[in-house]
Amino acid sequence: MEPIKSLDEMVKIVRERPSKRLVVANGHDPHTIEATYRAAREKLVNVTLVGDKEKIEKLSSEKKLDISIFEIIDIKDVWEAGELARNMVIEGRADILMKGLIPTDIYMKIILHGKEGLLRKGNILSHVAVVEVPNWPRLLFISDIAVIPAPNENQKTQMLKYAIKVAHAFGLKTPKAALIAATERVSDKMQATLEAANIAQRAEKGEIPDAIVDGPLAIDLAVSKEACEIKGFKSKICGDADILIFPCIESANVFFKTLTEFAGASLAGIVMGTSYPCVLTSRADSEKSKFYSIALAAFLERTDV
Repeated sequence: MEPIKSLDEMVKIVRERPSKRLVVANGHDPHTIEATYRAAREKLVNVTLVGDKEKIEKLSSEKKLDISIFEIIDIKDVWEAGELARNMVIEGRADILMKGLIPTDIYMKIILHGKEGLLRKGNILSHVAVVEVPNWPRLLFISDIAVIPAPNENQKTQMLKYAIKVAHAFGLKTPKAALIAATERVSDKMQATLEAANIAQRAEKGEIPDAIVDGPLAIDLAVSKEACEIKGFKSKICGDADILIFPCIESANVFFKTLTEFAGASLAGIVMGTSYPCVLTSRADSEKSKFYSIALAAFLERTDV
């Protein structure tokens, strides 16, 4: 398989497969309705919206969308809607869970909740974003912009492994992964540099296979060959990173929002570590990002990630 170079290429692959069943927790915000409508029209998924039926009908009417394309389950309570949506996945009535107009912390609690949760035994929850930047030659795989606020070394290792799995699904046999920090110099005053160096050393010993891993790397050294040449820096990655693992949620989130707001990037995001695909987007994310995230979940649902 040749590497997938755009999110539209991914959508095309999903479009050629049988439709999956998507259920949305609290699915009554405009961008979610627009994105799920588009995904249903393009036959990527069949859609069930669990939420305030009156709001769903009003928004669909305002957007001139044919509401008959949805199955709607009328539940106004946020937690109750989330639990029902999750249970539909567990019970085999849906394949993919999606976050609608529901705070991320509640959505994550619903995923984790008790015996009914979706977390695979021994896993952690993390988030992987697949980002397409105009005029950039390839997709970027970024973690973690949404779930783990201050990941420790073990969590960063798992974040890296998840990102590698997603990159493999996109046809990258040996993706290049950069462990990002403020500097490429290891310093005991900067914990992120110490952890990045440790992870890179473990990867060198074969503990993280099927990828080229280096760190710590400043972001310019990860994505700019010219920066490497000017600084005289040598690395197996040097400006050619496919995967960016950030030291904290602030740096990752700011980076991705800067790309979307200033560079016109498109994004697809998914929660990793769960037994079923779980779409996690910001409540303010665009219709396009939510649509691509649905497509990503349907794509990975058949890829054993």
